[in-house]
Amino acid sequence: MNYPISVTRGRASRIALAAACAGVLSFTGLTPLTGEAAAAPKQVRCDDKYGLRGKNITPATDFPGDASRIKAKWDSYRFPNQRHAMDGLKLPKDVAKQKEALAGISSDYKQYAEGTPERVFGTYKNYMEGKSWNDQKYGSFDNWLNDAYIEMEARRTRGEAFEAKVVEDMGLVGPDWLCQEYVEYERDANGKPLYRKYDAVNYKRGIFVEMKSGGDNDGSQTPKDRKLLTSDKYKDFKVRFAFGEAVSDETTKRIRNMNARIGPDPSGNNRVTGYAHHSTATPEYRPGKWTRPGTLMTPNPGQSPASPGTDNIIRSQPTPNDARRQQERANAANRNGSGVKGPGGVDFTTLDLRYVGKPVKGKGLDYSFSAKETTGTEPGWGGQEKAQLISDSFFTWMALTPEKFWVNLNPDEPDRVMDKQFGRTDAGRVLLQADLEMKHDYARLMDPREGLGKQLQDAMREAGLPCGTVTRNWIVPKTAVVRVDENGIYILDAPLKVNSEASEVHTPDPNGNDCTLTPAQRKVSEGLVNRIIIPEVERRVNNAPNYADLRRVYTARVAAEYVRQQDQAAATDFRPVINSNDVRKWPLRGANRSWTPKQTFDDYVKSFTKGDYSFPCEVNGQNKICVMGGVDFSKAPKRNVTRAQFTAEHRHLPRTTKTSAKAMTDDAETEDTLFLGGNTKNAAGGGGGTHPTPTPSPTDGPKPTDQPSTPAPSSPAPTTSTPAPRPTGDPAHPGGDLAHTGSSAPTGLITGLAALLVAVGGALVWWRKRRGSTT
Repeated sequence: MNYPISVTRGRASRIALAAACAGVLSFTGLTPLTGEAAAAPKQVRCDDKYGLRGKNITPATDFPGDASRIKAKWDSYRFPNQRHAMDGLKLPKDVAKQKEALAGISSDYKQYAEGTPERVFGTYKNYMEGKSWNDQKYGSFDNWLNDAYIEMEARRTRGEAFEAKVVEDMGLVGPDWLCQEYVEYERDANGKPLYRKYDAVNYKRGIFVEMKSGGDNDGSQTPKDRKLLTSDKYKDFKVRFAFGEAVSDETTKRIRNMNARIGPDPSGNNRVTGYAHHSTATPEYRPGKWTRPGTLMTPNPGQSPASPGTDNIIRSQPTPNDARRQQERANAANRNGSGVKGPGGVDFTTLDLRYVGKPVKGKGLDYSFSAKETTGTEPGWGGQEKAQLISDSFFTWMALTPEKFWVNLNPDEPDRVMDKQFGRTDAGRVLLQADLEMKHDYARLMDPREGLGKQLQDAMREAGLPCGTVTRNWIVPKTAVVRVDENGIYILDAPLKVNSEASEVHTPDPNGNDCTLTPAQRKVSEGLVNRIIIPEVERRVNNAPNYADLRRVYTARVAAEYVRQQDQAAATDFRPVINSNDVRKWPLRGANRSWTPKQTFDDYVKSFTKGDYSFPCEVNGQNKICVMGGVDFSKAPKRNVTRAQFTAEHRHLPRTTKTSAKAMTDDAETEDTLFLGGNTKNAAGGGGGTHPTPTPSPTDGPKPTDQPSTPAPSSPAPTTSTPAPRPTGDPAHPGGDLAHTGSSAPTGLITGLAALLVAVGGALVWWRKRRGSTT
């Protein structure tokens, strides 16, 4: 592999990027700001420091106490970090190869200009030499580059930008507000003064202000605060913390303990408070030759810079242990509370696609994922893998024509599991695996010895049924809730439903039972299964972690069909992909790169013929050991909520998705939820070569010789007159039923949506037949 460090010093000026930051990297954290004996610097008015004098800003007479900024005013601010433009640089993982690659680079990194590869590599070489080339802290050049070289500089510039924002937003202007003010808190043994530096001070009002762009304050300055607030000179003063994010639990506890030790003010109010001035920090830099290429949601992976809003996805570690070490490094570097949420704070197991903007040729595509914050002590990991699955599935749904979207787990049909091209994608793999997972869950729930299985067994006895019936289970979409407007599609909810019906199969029953039911008895048995067992299977499909990939693939389908319809109305950057039947850019990846549909089919047959578990039973009057074994989105009803309802229930969502393209941001509507997104500008354009103009999806796709257990869906032509669907007459849902599929399906906004997540295998999930029970 070639690494981009062959750039000579003579070429540095020709490839240099605009350098907004020239600070020297500290590998041990930020330099302590206070506590040293020194002369107090000259006082500086806040409005002078941040260029606000003369602006029409009302001077503040106080500062908020324990409170949070109202959600309607949540916003973002920019901070410079040109080093971010170097995040695509690479080095070998092997230390010996690193030394060889860096042989022409001096560890005297200051001789190289900021914004050049030489500056980065020289700094890294200096660091590694200081560690005798045994880096136990970062473990790799990539970790060092992101968590040290880029992030440590970001902490400085981000902190400065946040301070300027708070000064302006809160009105810390006029002669009484001083910034970066040193306040003497005691004298050392030699009588020299020691100072505590505050970001802002108002002596007239008795206010000390400390600002943190994140949501944490590590407490290292607490002893100095306590000495000041308990001194005769400052006994009536208050300390006000201003945070850019929600105040962390640990910091809240520190503030509470501080107040308990120093006591309240004369009015009984806390003298130390934490105010959450919610505002998202967005890095500002000019991408260049060495910027990390993007791979998410773009039809041309690697041809444009990655979006900064997905930075935490890209930086997330591949394993829990790696994530734990990353979080430990972040905690150690966050000694002064200057860090904001990083990848360790994101629960990537909940990552899903929630928004796709209206695609306009040459403008790129806005998109946004959502995820929960982590709970407990374990940091998040695996974000890149899950985001890539969503992105790959998004393009799979566009690239392959609808007749290919079927899978078929039927023990009688080993040669017709799924389309060959679909079987080379992770979307196809996820559908087939989810079908098998559902069969296993169904079988486990049918255990007649306990729980729901016993309830079913008792109900069948009461109904006088001699045995159960074979059932076919499959997953279909419930009515999904979306909002489509001039901005794009917001996927508000996309629930799934499990259907079940009596079926037949010719593969021998492993329990050797030839019990048969009359049509009426089969109907009763089917009804009992639907009432007792299926609701729990459906709950798992919609909530259990082992179906999370299926849910991700489904929302990607919703977004892809929206883009398909937009492209049929007016050409977009995605036209070369649509119906191209070329999925080479979105193949099986990672640990699943060698997966084949046959592997899942074989696992199913083994489960079907040998069972998932065994239990004592009676079959035809004989004592035996019985065994148990064991998604069709052919319709995709959607409801487009009205503008009034969307504004009332999700008024902050457009702002959140817009901000998420620049940096990970808090969701103003749902607690502990984050949004991470981007824009594919310069990535979705072009494509090169000639491509056939896509035609509307056929009304009915070609059918296999024998209908598979989950047939291929059909896809009606889209509407083009308005982005919103026409109502179909359902008074309960004013947005209408969006796009059923099938030859008689009405025209609607989302043609098929999840409908093409066909069948996740016709789900022949078996209830074994036996006398007195349902083997």
